Amino acid sequence: MIAYTIRRLLVLPVIMLVLSFVVFSLLSALGPAKQLASYVTGPAQLRTGKAGLQALEHKYGLDKPFWVRYWNWLNNVLHGNLGWSQWARMSVTQAIIHYVPASAELVLYAVFPIIFGGIWLGVLAAVHQDKPIDHITRVSAIIGWAFPSFVLGLVILLVFYGMLHWFPPGRLSNWASLVVMSSSFHRYTGLNTIDGILNGRLDVTFNAFRHIIGPVITLSLLEWALLLRVMRSSMLEVLRQDYIRTARAKGLTEKVVIYKHARRNALTSSITVGGLLVAGLFTGGAITETVFTYRGLGYFFVNAAVSLDYAAVLGTALFVSFIIVVANLIVDLLYAAIDPRVRLE
Repeated sequence: MIAYTIRRLLVLPVIMLVLSFVVFSLLSALGPAKQLASYVTGPAQLRTGKAGLQALEHKYGLDKPFWVRYWNWLNNVLHGNLGWSQWARMSVTQAIIHYVPASAELVLYAVFPIIFGGIWLGVLAAVHQDKPIDHITRVSAIIGWAFPSFVLGLVILLVFYGMLHWFPPGRLSNWASLVVMSSSFHRYTGLNTIDGILNGRLDVTFNAFRHIIGPVITLSLLEWALLLRVMRSSMLEVLRQDYIRTARAKGLTEKVVIYKHARRNALTSSITVGGLLVAGLFTGGAITETVFTYRGLGYFFVNAAVSLDYAAVLGTALFVSFIIVVANLIVDLLYAAIDPRVRLE
């Protein structure tokens, strides 16, 4: 497994190089002024008039052949310069660093109901195939997968905030935001719920929990549906295998057969789906973040796209591509940890 991991890590830069080439090809289709936004580090550089823009084009090599321009852009990316975001009024790198903790916090609390809820319900539906609990979970999964995220988010806002005043939108209330931005409050992780505990401000942690519950419920109800169906199908296939019949013939209890033998072997396909779901939540929850005005990476991505902030869109796309590639590597390694029949060589 160690040799396999090393090889995958060596291939990772090649994959990212291909992805960067795709992103740069999209960038090259834009006009010179839009391309410049992916090179400069401040807004003043883009307000120099036509002569100034031409000088910047020459400075950053935009008047040179494609491969020269690609190398110059890649060199900027490797040095952490993804350009300037007009919408965020900061560099794209700073914007990503600023918005990622919010999305990471959302993923942290959404991953448990999505992964464990989907797996548990999938096993439950397979074990009770064609019984009422199986029909209920399957219908729920179909509805959950087909339900528009913005509609579900608005319904949750209407019920739990508009009517019950439980789960407000945003990341924090105004008073909690002032506490977090004060000099006495130290930002250790960027995650409000955790930083509140580390600073001894449980009131801030509780307030952050109130704001994050709505987006977590929305994402969980939508994303666990796919995982449930995948887990149910895998579990049904495993339950028909000969070694399951042998385990039952040996006199093992049904609980041991289901949870020790069948479920573990059925997890392989669910790991693939679950890993990609978690990685995709960083921008895949963009609509949910927008509905709840939850200022994470997805919220930044949507607003940058609406504002035609090309540098921000392309920089975020490159960053999320990196996350997905790394998630694929982690999923492959989990295969061998869960299924001893898998050998990574």
